[in-house]
Amino acid sequence: MQHEVRVGNSIETFLSEFLQAHRYSKLAVLCDENTYQHCFPRIRPLLPSGTLLMQIPSGEEAKTLDSCQRIWEFMTHAGLDRKALLINLGGGVIGDMGGFCASTYKRGIDFIQLPTTLLSQVDASVGGKLGIDFSTPGNQIYKNHIGVFNQPQTVLIDTTFLQTLSPRELRSGFAEVIKHCLIADGEKWNQIKTQDFKSLDWPDIVQHSVDIKKQITTADPHEKGLRKILNFGHTLGHAVESFFLPTKRKLLHGEAIAVGMISEAYLAMKLGYIQPEELGEISSYILRVYDKVEIKDSEIKKIIPLTRQDKKNENDLVLFSLLEKVGKANFNIALDDEQMEDGLHYYQCL
Repeated sequence: MQHEVRVGNSIETFLSEFLQAHRYSKLAVLCDENTYQHCFPRIRPLLPSGTLLMQIPSGEEAKTLDSCQRIWEFMTHAGLDRKALLINLGGGVIGDMGGFCASTYKRGIDFIQLPTTLLSQVDASVGGKLGIDFSTPGNQIYKNHIGVFNQPQTVLIDTTFLQTLSPRELRSGFAEVIKHCLIADGEKWNQIKTQDFKSLDWPDIVQHSVDIKKQITTADPHEKGLRKILNFGHTLGHAVESFFLPTKRKLLHGEAIAVGMISEAYLAMKLGYIQPEELGEISSYILRVYDKVEIKDSEIKKIIPLTRQDKKNENDLVLFSLLEKVGKANFNIALDDEQMEDGLHYYQCL
């Protein structure tokens, strides 16, 4: 089942119409301290009396099994049955984890996504991927390692919520916008690469990314083939993010994916898919938007093994989604450790 995604600037209308069209035994809202302060007041008047509210800490550090335990305990003690609804009000962490908890609680209850960050609006809330991070002894963290595919009842996107974000959070989400253009719309890439990041038309940007992601995930809901192109920049990007996550130099998701897109665009150039001039345009534009991340040679040696846990891998091969050309991507490209190191060294030397 493909879910409806509504994009606009009226969460009040969207949510009212959804609740009027559906009947649930109980409603619960999951948020963090930021969305409770800045976003929950917008929807509070629309919710029936008796609606339950649970707040968890913000940030990727909260996307753990321990947090799931708290959410499941909350739903259990609140008496939510299988006719209840969970409303996930927040960014990618809230949407991923809330959807995962709803999908596994009593074998599944309905949930809806109300994404409030650019990252969640253009990427995380669309397509039905849900899950949490997983850590092993030694505190190595693997991104989205435990999860399921399951669709929300609907996704309601209000782009005015973007006004509540810090510039750094907004830039983080923009990495997925860049990715969508590079893998699926070269004309849009040519448009945004000439524009100042701060002057972009966000409703147009969000709708464009939603349309691309919906088209791809509808064709391949469980990532058996085509959907893998959405992972451009993510094989190395997730490894970089995972490496820095337990350190004091923690990166936001989009900041790590920016590293991954430059490194993987270089690998696409080395394999003859894109031209050196195109690589130069991609690298220079991304570095205009994002600060350079300092990565030492010794850290590259530790980052590369983390790609072994990438979910696209098969038969002990690390499989990449690379640009076939600007505006089109391919997938299942096997690369070895030396090539991956080469990609990160290219980024390192810019």
